Amino acid sequence: MSKHPISKKFFYQGTLDLAYNLLGKILYKETEEGLAAGKIVETEAYLGIEDRAAHSYGNKRTKRTEIMYGGPGYVYTFEMHTHCLVNVVSEPEGQPEAVLIRALEPITGLELMYERRKVQKEKELTNGPGKLTKALGIIKKDYGHHFSERPLYITEGEKPESISSGPRIGIENTGEARFYPYRFWETGNRFVSR
Repeated sequence: MSKHPISKKFFYQGTLDLAYNLLGKILYKETEEGLAAGKIVETEAYLGIEDRAAHSYGNKRTKRTEIMYGGPGYVYTFEMHTHCLVNVVSEPEGQPEAVLIRALEPITGLELMYERRKVQKEKELTNGPGKLTKALGIIKKDYGHHFSERPLYITEGEKPESISSGPRIGIENTGEARFYPYRFWETGNRFVSR
């Protein structure tokens, strides 16, 4: 398992391909408290201007969504119901698309994760987008950073043997977009959110 950040070239692929190919990669976060990392086991793709579930739907350009226009591999963090969520920006500059990291399988820094999450079960540490950011110490200030550079970075991992796909979760008020099969997960992994 490499601890070297992945090349910037990796991020230059279509959003759906990126969502699929992020599975099995390792997400690391270095903080003053220590290092924590997990294997990416679930993602969701958001296809920008045409996708009613995307923050940039209709070319909505705000202070919050600005980084989505910046090109592939940038960190897009935002707060939802007091939780910080983390996305990988995809597509070339000016095409505001991103991939939400929905769940991780813990690999490194478990003690630190338990301390941050205050839960008993390992499964509860990182089986949701708000849980994994808290466990790893990912914060809103990570916004605009690039995933090919420390302290928040992605490395190579191992491709899952089987990958499933289906509709995204928690986007009920988005018309037909809620049915798009843009969620990908490692089949049978117990850390998948649901």
